[in-house]
Amino acid sequence: MRLSKMHVKTLREAPSEAVLPSHILLLRTGMIRKLASGIYGYMHMGYRSIRKIEQIVREEMDAIGGQEILMSALQPAELWHDSGRWFDYGPELMRLKDRKDSEFCLGPTHEEVFTDIMRTDVTSHKQLPMYLYQIQTKYRDEIRPRFGLMRGREFIMKDAYSFDVDEAGLDKSYNEMYGAYEKIFTRCGLEFRAVEADNGAIGGSASHEFTALSEYGESEIAYCTECDMAATVESAACRDDAPSDEEMLPMEKVYTPGTKTIEDVAEFLGLDQRQTVKALLFETYNEQGQVSGYVAAFVRGDRGCNMTKLVNALGIPEHAIAFADEEAMAEKTGCVGGFTGPVGLHDCTIVVDSELVGMRNLCAGACETDHHIKNMNYGRDYEGDIVTDIKELKEGDACPICGAPVKHTRGIEVGQVFKLGTKYSESMGAYYKDDHMEKQLIVMGCYGVGVSRTMQAVVEQHHDDKGIIWPVSVAPYEVIITQVKMNDDVQNEVAERIYSELMDAGIEVLLDDRRERAGVKFNDADLLGIPVRITVGRDAADGKVEYKLRREEDNSLIPVEQAIKDAVELIRAER
Repeated sequence: MRLSKMHVKTLREAPSEAVLPSHILLLRTGMIRKLASGIYGYMHMGYRSIRKIEQIVREEMDAIGGQEILMSALQPAELWHDSGRWFDYGPELMRLKDRKDSEFCLGPTHEEVFTDIMRTDVTSHKQLPMYLYQIQTKYRDEIRPRFGLMRGREFIMKDAYSFDVDEAGLDKSYNEMYGAYEKIFTRCGLEFRAVEADNGAIGGSASHEFTALSEYGESEIAYCTECDMAATVESAACRDDAPSDEEMLPMEKVYTPGTKTIEDVAEFLGLDQRQTVKALLFETYNEQGQVSGYVAAFVRGDRGCNMTKLVNALGIPEHAIAFADEEAMAEKTGCVGGFTGPVGLHDCTIVVDSELVGMRNLCAGACETDHHIKNMNYGRDYEGDIVTDIKELKEGDACPICGAPVKHTRGIEVGQVFKLGTKYSESMGAYYKDDHMEKQLIVMGCYGVGVSRTMQAVVEQHHDDKGIIWPVSVAPYEVIITQVKMNDDVQNEVAERIYSELMDAGIEVLLDDRRERAGVKFNDADLLGIPVRITVGRDAADGKVEYKLRREEDNSLIPVEQAIKDAVELIRAER
């Protein structure tokens, strides 16, 4: 492709809206174009990289027996009512009505559609297992779209679904998909880690998130250097401190004026914050958006509450809970803002972190202004409606597996795999008949790759202060030929020869034949990040050109024939 004929517009300055280096570079190179908040189009070079990622995904899906199909992004509400997710998915689901007032949504994912295929088309166990997948644009009405393709309202995703006769079959499918994902992200040139993750709105019994490591990633990962534990912070289990064996002291109400925070009450009473109890007050909502109840969650004073764990414990969608209007909650439950404890609360769901059960003589709010209770003990003085791990795993906390201090890092979620089990087949009635002609529920898994997000993750990991450094496997073009002087006949002849021979060898080539200054061309070549640059300059008269890899600082002056040979060999080896 000749750059003089290509629609490409590079920017010298970083767009004001962009913060992440990858977002800045994709906009500066003109590979993506913003249409609205969280909505981007792909220009020629960006779309070439997208298609290469898609092809890698296709090859690895097909290698394990996947069958590619394409379903509509427009889904009837009836399917989502069948699965029970029309409400559960929440405000991120883009809903609309047609002229007949029938309800639809723009698909954020396709569990319902693929389950509907199975309940309609599958009758016998002989048809299973089966893998179906598609690569398609998805839609989610993100409350805060940001970071370019990282968190958008429209994005390209590969979603795959496995259908098996039992849990053993699901385990096999899950492991095959897991292995395929490792190959996909390796081929894309990503440094990544697979970590245990929360199932979120997808549901199911188990999940792993594939995370491209990056200091700018939205996923926070907890990991252990002494064992294999690695999980997103939102799903990471916590180890409770060892139970106390000290004697229970008599419960005592004390006057604590103005001490609404853990820090204040601990200082006022001379306590370690670990001996205090933190209260968090919430209200929950029904499908009509009305307050349906109240929740009081309690954790140790120096701990934070993990909202994902709390939502899972309550069995409600994330969007169906918010911090409470304390005055309204006080009228119903007896809570007092800043002075709430589990003793004396009523008409609300009390969730107690598992660690508190084994602790002795704690201090908590007395549900009375300017008062706290000392020497409060679980079982004797209060109980929880739900007792489970709802605390955050912080850096330095004990690993839940081996006890060593955990570390935190950040990453970009590029893929996730889920064991769905019978969640959708049961709610939607997807069965097969076994050897005895008995109906059995189909056992499912689902598996997503964020194709557009993967492209930005690659740029996030592969760039420098000059621009992108594309891995060969996903580069929009593989070689760029930079001709220094367009009015030089020798340079014209040499550039055209290299261009022609590389094209004949099946190499994807850009020829920068624009009538621009050499400095502009070199800057654009670095910005665009094409893996190999061959510069045709004054040494062309001696049959030599400058050969440079974008990922390396040094360049070399070599014969034209050698430059062609080296480029072909490198590209073929790294595709």
